Amino acid sequence: MALEFNIPTYLTLLRIVFIPLLAIIFYLPWQYANIACTVIFIFAGFTDWLDGYLARKMNQETAFGAFLDPAADKLMVAFVLVLLVETAHNSYLTIPAAIIIGREITIASLREWMAEIGQRAKVKVSSLGKWKTTAQMLAITLLLYGEDFMGLPIMTWGYWLLYIAAILTLWSMINYLMAAIATLQK
Repeated sequence: MALEFNIPTYLTLLRIVFIPLLAIIFYLPWQYANIACTVIFIFAGFTDWLDGYLARKMNQETAFGAFLDPAADKLMVAFVLVLLVETAHNSYLTIPAAIIIGREITIASLREWMAEIGQRAKVKVSSLGKWKTTAQMLAITLLLYGEDFMGLPIMTWGYWLLYIAAILTLWSMINYLMAAIATLQK
């Protein structure tokens, strides 16, 4: 089976290329680095939506794309959370980031294992997972920006949304684990 490259796959690969670019800009001693990183992260989120839309619309869904898309998402989120934790130096950010990254590793492993035993459909993405992702992406966007905007406490909102994302993360992980256990007990 050959790897299939198409527009949605190239968009996903672009998202992976954004990771080192974001790192370079993040550490630049430039007063607008936070804005540039925020724009890159938002654009990466847009490409995530666009590659899925195009894959379905143009009937270009591939096995490689189905693997690469969630991997790119998880790499981007984990990487940016690590950057934020590294610069924040506080447990208020470290704890929810560790929960989110730990959940992603756990669920990816669970999905792989369930696929091996022919039960992958039991741990497919749920609407709760979509809410979790939305809260997570908004939180990371605000935390990357990191400055008050027109008097609005962006960092505070970012922290609150990250905690909401962490709670949704735990909730969705418990749901996935319960679905897997129920399948295995049959």
